[in-house]
Amino acid sequence: MSAEQVSSLCEQLVKAVTVIMDPASTQRYRLEALKFCEEFKEKCPICVPCGLKLAEKTQTAIVRHFGLQILEHVVKFRWNNMPRLEKVYLKNNVMGLISSGTQSILEEESHIKDVLSRIVVEMIKREWPQHWPDMLKELDTLSKQGETQTELVMFILLRLAEDVVTFQTLPTQRRRDIQQTLTQNMEKIFSFLLTTLQQNVNKYRRMKTDLAQEPKAQANCRVGIAALNTLAGYIDWVALSHITADNCKLLEMLCLLLNEPELQIGAAECLLIAVSRKFWRSPSWRFPLTFFLSTFYDCEVGNIVTSCVIWQLREITAGSKQGKLEDRKPLMVLFGDVAMHYILSAAQTADGEGLVEKHYVFLKRLCQVLCALGSQLCALLGSDSDVETPANFGKYLDSFLAFTTHPSQFLRSSTQITWGALFRHEVLSRDPLLLAMIPKYLRASMTNLVKVGFPSKTDSPSCEYSRFDFDSDEDFNAFFNSFRAQQGEVMRMACRLDPQTGFQMAGEWLKYQLTSPVDTGPMNSKTGEGLCSIFSPSFVQWDAMTFFSESVISQMFRTLDKDEIPVNDGIDLLQLVLNFETKDPLILSCVLTNVSALFPFVTYRPEYLPQVLSKLFASVTFEVIEESKFVVSVQAPRTRAVKNVRRHACSSIIKMCRDYPQLVLPNFEMLYNHVKQLLSNELLLTQMEKCALMEALVLISNQFKDYERQKVFLEELMAPVAGLWLSPEMQRVLSDPEAFISYVGADNKIADPVLEDPSGLNRSRISFCVYTILGVVKRARWPAATEEAKAGGFLVGYMPSGSPIYRNPCTEQVLKLLDNLLALIRTHNNLYMPEMVARLGETFAKALDMLEVEKNAILGLPQPLLELYDSPVYKTVLERMQGFFCTLYDNCFHILGNAGPSMQQDFYTVEGLATQLLSSAFINLNNIPDYRLRPMLRVFVKPLVLSCPSEYYETLVCPMLGPLVTYLHARLSQKWQVINQRSMLCEDEAADDNPESQEMLEEQLVRLLTREVMDLITVCCVSKKGVEHNTTAAVDGDDDEAMATDVTPPASAELTELGKCLMKQEDVCTALLITAYTSLSWKDTLSCQRTTTQLCWPLLKQVLPGNLLPDAVSWFFTSVLKGLQTHGQHDGCMAALVHLAFQIYEALRPRYTELKAVMEQIPDIQRDSLEQFDSKLLNPTLQKVADKRRKDHFKRLISGCIGKPLGEQFRKEVHIRNLPSLFKKVKPSLETDVLENEDGEGLTALFEP
Repeated sequence: MSAEQVSSLCEQLVKAVTVIMDPASTQRYRLEALKFCEEFKEKCPICVPCGLKLAEKTQTAIVRHFGLQILEHVVKFRWNNMPRLEKVYLKNNVMGLISSGTQSILEEESHIKDVLSRIVVEMIKREWPQHWPDMLKELDTLSKQGETQTELVMFILLRLAEDVVTFQTLPTQRRRDIQQTLTQNMEKIFSFLLTTLQQNVNKYRRMKTDLAQEPKAQANCRVGIAALNTLAGYIDWVALSHITADNCKLLEMLCLLLNEPELQIGAAECLLIAVSRKFWRSPSWRFPLTFFLSTFYDCEVGNIVTSCVIWQLREITAGSKQGKLEDRKPLMVLFGDVAMHYILSAAQTADGEGLVEKHYVFLKRLCQVLCALGSQLCALLGSDSDVETPANFGKYLDSFLAFTTHPSQFLRSSTQITWGALFRHEVLSRDPLLLAMIPKYLRASMTNLVKVGFPSKTDSPSCEYSRFDFDSDEDFNAFFNSFRAQQGEVMRMACRLDPQTGFQMAGEWLKYQLTSPVDTGPMNSKTGEGLCSIFSPSFVQWDAMTFFSESVISQMFRTLDKDEIPVNDGIDLLQLVLNFETKDPLILSCVLTNVSALFPFVTYRPEYLPQVLSKLFASVTFEVIEESKFVVSVQAPRTRAVKNVRRHACSSIIKMCRDYPQLVLPNFEMLYNHVKQLLSNELLLTQMEKCALMEALVLISNQFKDYERQKVFLEELMAPVAGLWLSPEMQRVLSDPEAFISYVGADNKIADPVLEDPSGLNRSRISFCVYTILGVVKRARWPAATEEAKAGGFLVGYMPSGSPIYRNPCTEQVLKLLDNLLALIRTHNNLYMPEMVARLGETFAKALDMLEVEKNAILGLPQPLLELYDSPVYKTVLERMQGFFCTLYDNCFHILGNAGPSMQQDFYTVEGLATQLLSSAFINLNNIPDYRLRPMLRVFVKPLVLSCPSEYYETLVCPMLGPLVTYLHARLSQKWQVINQRSMLCEDEAADDNPESQEMLEEQLVRLLTREVMDLITVCCVSKKGVEHNTTAAVDGDDDEAMATDVTPPASAELTELGKCLMKQEDVCTALLITAYTSLSWKDTLSCQRTTTQLCWPLLKQVLPGNLLPDAVSWFFTSVLKGLQTHGQHDGCMAALVHLAFQIYEALRPRYTELKAVMEQIPDIQRDSLEQFDSKLLNPTLQKVADKRRKDHFKRLISGCIGKPLGEQFRKEVHIRNLPSLFKKVKPSLETDVLENEDGEGLTALFEP
């Protein structure tokens, strides 16, 4: 084409680009222009001359960028089909653009530099080193032309390292060729980078003070920054010898640059990467990885995921090689006088210039450098190497402590992992310098535990730093809670080395708080005038002190021998706490925690137990206004702070009776009388508080170790409950949904929804009965020792296996109440029938809906901080009714879930138990919402089934689980179908009835229910010892981004006895298999991965010996392939599903030719390759190829059905051809599988990572 045609086409392209970038353009014109440009790039044969013309520096930056994009497109998508001369022409012109086709380094736009370097790297990836051996020489020549070219060369080298090593965006053989050549030339590359850095830094230092040469100085500075960034891309993976060459010249240079303001961040980044390499894998590094990972996720909350954490995680997940400890010894040069001086002086200078974002980022990097240095020291010291404790270890600790006491909460938190490693280290933990640092660290922790620094406030120097690190107070709160937990762990490690000092400091702080006046601050609590809010100065100090004392005192009791415990000091502190009086609920809650922390001292002085009990019982009835104890109704709106105090006191009593029952037993009568006195006033306590106290009594009664005595006591304790629960009126109410709605007041219309609640007392009576039954079932037990149980009359015989059979003293009482409990469950389930929902009163129309708190928890929405304490527990009578239904439903199923482990054979032999359960708990499930079905499965079905003796599998478990699993499969399938179709619905149809927030909630509930169902099936069917649980249990709302990728289940995964029993029942077996394999294509990645790795193969393997229908076999295999289509974008799921598909095909293909027909339907499958795979599989005389190679071949066969991420589904695929391999070809042996050479990789496949 002539020059005129090129010019004409370029003019049209310029106009099109101008229209695209002009904000005033209409959408129609912009789309037309965009279409024209894209069609030009795809189809025009003269892209190269047009792109070069548009890239000339006489054009505007936007046009030049588009021209370079055209050239990049040509290289990426047309290179394989271009004639050799055209490739050379393009390469020479691009190198010419670098040489003379760009503006000066200070004027050129960064996006122009970026795209120009990308073009060169794309050519390198396709031609170097085989067809472009002089590439490095050409770059070296370019760099000698000036700063502009040198900076571009740095960009090219950096991007090359990122594409080849970091992101690995090219085929295996090309990546191996390029990386090997880079490694061979690394000495020259490193020398070039260091020389470039040194020369430009020297020039910059000479000229920066001369105003006349300021542009020249800035140009050299730019090159220096680019050189540091490029070094950062190589230091991470090159041999350590390059980093430590010439007496650690690189490290020395980086330390010097820490005091150069313009270059210090880049230098710190390089230093950090160098020192951070692979320390977490060394034998001496024992700090838990989970602790480290929690730091990563907490940091992420505040948008401050630090580069150190990312690099460390990347190396852990990539499985990169661990360097020898010996190679890392030179890194200890950073503990030398010179290096330590530069690091510390740079930190002091940056900190002394106030809070400037640039300096703050630099401080974070330096802090991470010190952390990594400490970790390297922990790795090297005490290992086989001859490294000794550095002479500057004391100076290092002082500087590290300075970061721990910095106003920035983030910097403080960054030091905790390293402190833990130091305190835990076998050698360093005995070092006098570190032992001397413990009091200082604990003193710093006393400050750091105080929760200040909220971004919205100005009451602390930390607030200003938090505004850089956190988006909101909720983000900061989540971060700080995790930070405090880390501190608690590290403080306990420190106190293990010096327990006395920690206890002494805790005592001093506690005494100080007990005598300090209360300062509520500017924000009073809504609970009452003059009371603290969670932001009050007094409360944050009390809160911090309580956490500190709890941590150090508990560790002291674990560390010191009995005769070393400072009993007198502890008792003195306990007396001070018991004598302290306050009407502030937040402070009183802290006081109760201190009572619990100091309670172990009472084991040495039992005479103080009555005083402790008195303090706790006074707090059980705590009210802000004393008189309200006698006049308040049970429905009065208490704030959460008051409720928390009362619950805290009840929990403390239960904990005391659980952990120290022998200590409390002599005071049982006093305790019993006190509880009876409190229970005599029906309005004084909530139902939960009453039952908590009764639970404490039951726990002590377990120490009677006398069946008859305990049975009489439980009969007396439950007499009021039995009288109420078995009364004719209650039986009528519990059996009839209409009567129940009327009794609890759900059909009323309330005029004052805040105060008026005429049926509150009726609800409280039902709650009291259910709470009490639950408490007794949960807590009543026989003695743990068989001889004691036998002597006390608890042992009634032995199982055929020889295991003892016990009887529970609560059995008789509880079984009397069982019929009405099942009637209540049946009635509660029937409340969700449409005709019953219609009977709810106007005020209570949404009484069966979820509480807002539950919705927020499922959606992962944080609650406003103040509302956690200052808001009423229930703001309206509707919320109170919702809370009643929710708690009642959960507690009924908790009783049934605990009945099996508690009463054992006495429960499982109840006549017609399976029928009774099916006609109560499992009735009307179609109308039960997902948020009620989940707790039923978790707290009732799962524990009931798991604790059931094998003798009752066929009479109880199978009749119950078969219909249940069948129903759950149908229900979930329907719900997932709705979710899948939802995107196709017209927005107008769904807008009013089902807003987006409701859809999100429903989808998340379906996911959580799916996980619950699959978890139930898994724990019932598969033995834990046979399956590696590669993913940790997720909490509600957890997503699946952090799933494991190595998920191949071990061959020993076996079914449990229960699983085998279930699989013998044809209907149950069918339900389990269909549910397991259908779930693979439901859009919940976490559930899919767990089911694939733990459940699917063990279930199928159980039925393999039988005669499966061909259609069934095809369906199982197709289900796995559908799962791959849905979840293939997730590495963890993809690996597990490919493994499962491979297992099924290999096991069943010899018997079922239908599987081959399924394989032939996979898009883009290579038929000849499939034939070869099949012939190897079906011919047993041929020698088997290695399992990994067979699996890799199979994965290639089914690649057409493996789903891709949305971002890659419509991306045009880039094809990079392999060049003649640099590896020496080895003559294949007779055993070599020809199939594995089909990609031309030969033996190189053996070295794939």
